[in-house]
Order: sequence, then structure tokens, then C-alpha cells
Amino acid sequence: MADLPLLLDAQQLLDNLHHPELLIVDLCKKSVYQQAHIPNAVWVNTRDLVSGELPATGKLPSVEQLQQLFANIGLTANKHLVVYDDEGGAWAGRFIWTLDIIGHKNYSYLNGGLHAWLAAGFAIDNSPTIPTTSSPSIDFNDQPQALLADVLAHYQDANYVLWDARSIEEYTGSRLLAMRGGHIPNAVHYEWNQVLDKENSLKLRVLNEVKQELHHLGITSDKTVIVYCQTHHRSGLSYLVGKLLGLNIKAYAGSWSEWGNLRDTPVSN
Repeated sequence: MADLPLLLDAQQLLDNLHHPELLIVDLCKKSVYQQAHIPNAVWVNTRDLVSGELPATGKLPSVEQLQQLFANIGLTANKHLVVYDDEGGAWAGRFIWTLDIIGHKNYSYLNGGLHAWLAAGFAIDNSPTIPTTSSPSIDFNDQPQALLADVLAHYQDANYVLWDARSIEEYTGSRLLAMRGGHIPNAVHYEWNQVLDKENSLKLRVLNEVKQELHHLGITSDKTVIVYCQTHHRSGLSYLVGKLLGLNIKAYAGSWSEWGNLRDTPVSN
């Protein structure tokens, strides 16, 4: 399992499908999971990854809630998780960020998720996988997370760069999803789904090309990168891509739903 890369293709997963240390996590909609999922995959409700508390619904849930989530799916220290969804990797990236938060480093993302598995013609299942529950020890690792205070302290810092992964309409403020529209000053825009090859089962585009595009925007490995969207759902994929490119990347889970609903945070548009 230690040899499995962060970015996994469908054939590599098929070759290891019945390994006893493999834990496959499905983050598709429940209706999709009930119709078709990768054999042995356990379904996780994406609502369990967020606090759900207004206005910043995308913040982390409590340690106790995370403890329950990972106990329910049978997480143990020796498990290698393969995570996938059916939307190109946003929820999968959010889940991987959560694994980083709790300090579990053995994981892979299935490139293209369910779309790639189906395109490869591999077997599917439509009966739920019932995992053996566990008692994992959950301790927060703050390194992957940027809080409001961190963003306020560094949004003008030349050693930091803010990556806004929302749509251009949200970035400019022409689409309003909070009390105020616009973006955090000095944040650069690169929409989360720009990394996807929509003609190839929502797999990631050539990473070197993505790296060059980000470099042109100043998103480089010599800076601390803080990524955000509206609720740190879409930016989950951006976080994952940052890891694949070797960036020193953090995620601001409060995102625009927190920043844009405060009256005294600076805003540009």
C-alpha cells in the first residue's frame, strides 16, 4: 500500500481492490452510490465533513464529530484510503484535506473518480458496503488550515499568495453569495475546475501545464498558498492539486461565506 501514489488511476486501484489494508471512500451523492459504486467502497455523507453552522457552513466539524465519522468508516492507522467522487475531485480533495487535519497520511485520489472507473469498464456494485467500525484517535493538525486571523495577518504578505477558486463572477462580485461580494485583496483567481479535462472523464489535466498557469499567477512553491472558495468545497480540489504540485498549501475553510459576511474585512472587486 505504501507504493500507491497520491494520484491513482483506475487500473492501479483495480490491481489492489481486495488488499486488506485498502479503504475506499465514496463521496458521491447517496442516490448515485445506491445505483453504482466501486466494489467495497464505503459511502460518506459530505455533510459530515463540515460544521454546517451559518454563516460559514464549510468550517470543520468538532473533533467529536470527526471521531465519529472516521470510527464509522473503520479508519485505522494502517489503512490506505482511496477517495473519489463524481464531480471531478472537489469533495475528494476536501476529504483528503480533512485527513491531513487529523494527521492520516496514507491516501490516494482516484483520478477522474467514478467517471473514470465507469469509462474503464470495470465492475460496479449497487449494494452498500458495511464497514467494520473502529476507534481512531483524532488529534487536530493545524498546519493545513488557515483561520480568519491567519488570512488577515498575511493577505498583504509577499511570502503568501491567496488562491480564489470560485467562479469569475463571484471573484468580481457580480454574483453575490454573501452579504458582500468581491474577493480578498491581492487574491488571484484560478477557478477550481480549470484543472479538469472535461473530455476525459474529469481526470486532471497535464499537471505541468497547470503548474505553468499557476506560476504565471504567482502561485509558486516558494510561497505559502492559501486557497479558498465559498465553503471550502470546490477549493478542496485546488488544495489537492497544490499537494500534487508540491506547493506549501493551506485551506481557509471559513472561505468567502465567513469573510464576505463580516462587516469589517477588506474586500476588492
